[in-house]
Amino acid sequence: MTTAAPPRGGIWKQSRTFDPAVRLLFLNQLTINLGFYMLMPFLAAHLADGLGMAAWAVGLVLGARNLSQQGMFLVGGALADRLGFKPLIVAGCALRTVGFGALAFAQSLPMLVAASLATGLAGALFNPAVRACLAAEAGEERRVQAFALFNAYYQAGILLGPLVGVALTGVSFRLTCTVAAVLFAGLTLVQLRHLPAAAGASAREAAGKDGRGQFRTVLSHRTFWLFSLAMTGSYVLSFQVYLALPLAAGGTGLTTALFVVSALVALAGQLRITAWCRRRLDRERCLVLGLALMGGAFLVPAALGRGVAGLLLCAVVLAVANAVLYPYEMDTVVALARGRWVATHYGLYNTVCGIGITVGNLATGALLDVTGWSAVPWLALCAVGLVCAGAVALLARGGRLAEPGPEKPGAGPEPEIPAAGPEPEKPAADAGPEKPAAAAP
Repeated sequence: MTTAAPPRGGIWKQSRTFDPAVRLLFLNQLTINLGFYMLMPFLAAHLADGLGMAAWAVGLVLGARNLSQQGMFLVGGALADRLGFKPLIVAGCALRTVGFGALAFAQSLPMLVAASLATGLAGALFNPAVRACLAAEAGEERRVQAFALFNAYYQAGILLGPLVGVALTGVSFRLTCTVAAVLFAGLTLVQLRHLPAAAGASAREAAGKDGRGQFRTVLSHRTFWLFSLAMTGSYVLSFQVYLALPLAAGGTGLTTALFVVSALVALAGQLRITAWCRRRLDRERCLVLGLALMGGAFLVPAALGRGVAGLLLCAVVLAVANAVLYPYEMDTVVALARGRWVATHYGLYNTVCGIGITVGNLATGALLDVTGWSAVPWLALCAVGLVCAGAVALLARGGRLAEPGPEKPGAGPEPEIPAAGPEPEKPAADAGPEKPAAAAP
């Protein structure tokens, strides 16, 4: 448990305590989500109604983006560790500019699939690089605070994007795509000009210049695999804001309210929740608490049914749980990487969780088909959260999630960490302060 004074000030005030490179990464994520969420929620309607495509073709176009992004996360992370964070961030933003621009004019299925693939690959390039760069630039003492702020900007983009998209799509979907492409083009130029070339250089130097052991080091890291599998459940549960809760709501008005409430809770509460956690809990307990809260959120609709109050309260608890979890989840990935191949670890983590989301959604949908809107699906989701919380608690009890000391460059794969008590999170030096949305932009 930390005893340092909690971080003070709002999002903007706390952001200004960081170096310009970190502040630019905050702006990066806000703009990425703004551009993504002003377009993607309306793509399916454009394909089906605007272009008259069959449902299978719509699914193919949408699935192509998800497949290319999830399938290439590990490659994107590995390239970031090899080539540098800035080149991958810039390349990803530039490629998404091309992808969104192509969506504005594509009419045929092959062109639409190609544009969707480019859009997904762009995310695979910049997502691991951005997170690894943020962790390196913020430093060990302020990583949690930086990721808390990062999540606040992330959620702001999710909230603003659809609002801008509604207004633009009311004119034309082509206008929406064009504006989104212009945003990413501007972001590309800003990153190219203002993001330091040396951003994250210390992390890449710690990994060593010999890249032959890069994949061996990451793929043989058993503790990291166990942590990734345990955390997959949190992504499955978070995604229910896009699946089970909207289906239960049964109307666009309540569905919109679920998204707005989730984003507002994150914006208003993220820094306060993280400050509370820093005062009272260590990193491992925050992870367990967040997962348990996620599972507990589904007890509400299990008890209250599909009413407005139950669904909204479930969304609020999920948002609070994500606010508890996200900064410490991202911090743990860096800690387990031991300063070596951090972006590659993030890439593998995103890939594992992406596969878990797909499997979890299929299972959730099948369960809803079989049981209907009884308490069974909600209780099953609750059980997922509790099982994952128990798994992380077991890892923490064995000392596997404790942050080790620095490892010399060029060292071999990370062995099992000797059993020891978990080391408390270190307090921030001056000021303190998800999950990425489930469908990562």
